[in-house]
Amino acid sequence: MSAAETPPGVGAGWLARLGLHRPELRAWAMYDWAISAQETTIAVAVFPIFFASVATSAGLSGSQAEQYLAYANSAATMIIALLSPILGAIADYAAMKKRLLAAFMSMGVIAVASMWLIGRGDVVLGITLFVLANIGAGGSRVFYDALLPHIASEKEIDRVSTAGYAMGYVGGGVLLALNLAWTLRPGWFGLPSGPDLTPAQATLPARLALVSVAVWWLVFSIQLFRRVPEPSVRLDPEERLGQNPVREGFIRLYDTLRELRLYRQAFVMLLAFLIYNDGIGTIQKMATIYGHELGIPTGSLVTAILIVQFVGIPFSFLFGPLAGWIGAKRAIFVGLFVYMGVSVFGFRMRTATDFYILALLVGMVQGGTQALSRSLFAVMIPQHKSGEFFGFFSIFSRFAATFGPLVFGIVVGQTGSSRNAILSIIGFFIVGAAILYFVDVEEGERVARAAEREARPASAGEVG
Repeated sequence: MSAAETPPGVGAGWLARLGLHRPELRAWAMYDWAISAQETTIAVAVFPIFFASVATSAGLSGSQAEQYLAYANSAATMIIALLSPILGAIADYAAMKKRLLAAFMSMGVIAVASMWLIGRGDVVLGITLFVLANIGAGGSRVFYDALLPHIASEKEIDRVSTAGYAMGYVGGGVLLALNLAWTLRPGWFGLPSGPDLTPAQATLPARLALVSVAVWWLVFSIQLFRRVPEPSVRLDPEERLGQNPVREGFIRLYDTLRELRLYRQAFVMLLAFLIYNDGIGTIQKMATIYGHELGIPTGSLVTAILIVQFVGIPFSFLFGPLAGWIGAKRAIFVGLFVYMGVSVFGFRMRTATDFYILALLVGMVQGGTQALSRSLFAVMIPQHKSGEFFGFFSIFSRFAATFGPLVFGIVVGQTGSSRNAILSIIGFFIVGAAILYFVDVEEGERVARAAEREARPASAGEVG
């Protein structure tokens, strides 16, 4: 690894044990703090409920609003899945990871800020901005993830990855708590409240919550661009710099597709991730609107999302040491087993208390399972191709997030209820775990390190 290796406990104390012992590691993790506000307030909590009221005022039913959001999630994730591998290859060849991250982040920030303009009945505007915001967030995450193997050593990577998720829970949770406060108790903040409000006054707290995400996302991203260096270019033996980056990106992507058989363990890991992350993403994105359909009060729904956020902080950190103790692969199995129980419990859920219990279970395993999936994949890929490989990672994660909500929406449309759709999610966890069982992590690491040894740094003459 290119990152300086600082053994846990040396010089940085408790920060080393958390995986945040160098400035670039803390700056990298702060982007998770920043973007998680989009993933809580926009993708999961406030916007789905706000959109349900917008759709209702346009004459749509609750189930129809649920379907619209499911299909919008599918559209956004499919676009990212199609773009990310080639953009990742270009970023590796032309050293553009941070610039492409900034471009997608800017798209997302502008889309979220524009949600201020959504009024009653503005279904098309709401869905369009929701899709653009999700594209911005998903695209920026590809390049954010691709920076991980460049800043963390193999010994650090599980802790650093789980620390990023934990920081995301803090950032997303803090802002969501503020959003919850002024949405449920607008009078405390001098906002319009009570009966006989105009439509603009009634939606003001929610619209302010949406705009606050854009500000939060932008401000807390600054440290990544200041502290995390752009990874240097390393070339395969037959490559040279100075060529058209788009053309070379396609060539590199084609070569990697041909060579995927050499990275068999990473590919099997991707297949497993495709399946089980489908379940994780579907529960994450559809839980709030599912609870809304069951008649659970809005305050209880958003409070449950806060439970996920704040329970996720310590448990995400704990998954790092757990991976060090039993291995990242086994730790992922622990998370998937809990998710199987979540699917069954979600089917039987009836009350707000049930929803709180569901949130507690999800908070215990969501961040750790996804963080360790990221770090496990990272150690089985060649570092100099992290952008394009995380582009493939994005394909699998995005298509997973495409099929899950799509199936969810179809089942809701056929049955008129989400209960059967929630229960069916257990199949994703069972099949994903079965495929993950066959991943040979040591073999995957050996192949990736061998490919790194064959690569060479770009020379000064080539760069010039």
